Amino acid sequence: MKFKRQEPIGPYFVDFVCHLKKLIIELDGGHHGEEDQIKYDQIRTEFLERQGYKVIRFWNAEVFTNIEGVLEALFQEIFGSGQSFAKVDG
Repeated sequence: MKFKRQEPIGPYFVDFVCHLKKLIIELDGGHHGEEDQIKYDQIRTEFLERQGYKVIRFWNAEVFTNIEGVLEALFQEIFGSGQSFAKVDG
């Protein structure tokens, strides 16, 4: 799958997008837990979903501390829950 980084969609820039799968990946820092940012992210996600995209989010810390879990979640999202990254990787 081909992902583009910092791609504009409407008035927003998304972290990563795969147009073929209509999948957006957002990597969130700590400020995304603040009330104002949560509301903004919700409005933004609703807009992107109206454009036909699915938005999945991971915390930045998750990428650093649980990369296997993040990759597994992405693999299942792209290829279906019957598939496993561990089976392909190992």
